[in-house]
Amino acid sequence: MKTRGFVIKIYCSRCDVLLYVYRKAVPGHLVKCYVDCILKDYTKGDLKCLQCSQQFARLAKYRNRLAHKIIQGKIIIKGHYGK
Repeated sequence: MKTRGFVIKIYCSRCDVLLYVYRKAVPGHLVKCYVDCILKDYTKGDLKCLQCSQQFARLAKYRNRLAHKIIQGKIIIKGHYGK
């Protein structure tokens, strides 16, 4: 199976700490992160920033896939790299 999309880095908006490296399938706003598309998770898995303890997402399920529903304004995406 060929992997499509691009890789983005997701940071905490309050303290600028790297939270995820994520493979995003389609361009557009980041509303949810599917757990199986997270390439590197720098959090403890509690959906809070390690440095400032700000909650940036909530656990949800979309189309029988586990996802992290992003709380808007709590993260920053600093671009993408590679394919």
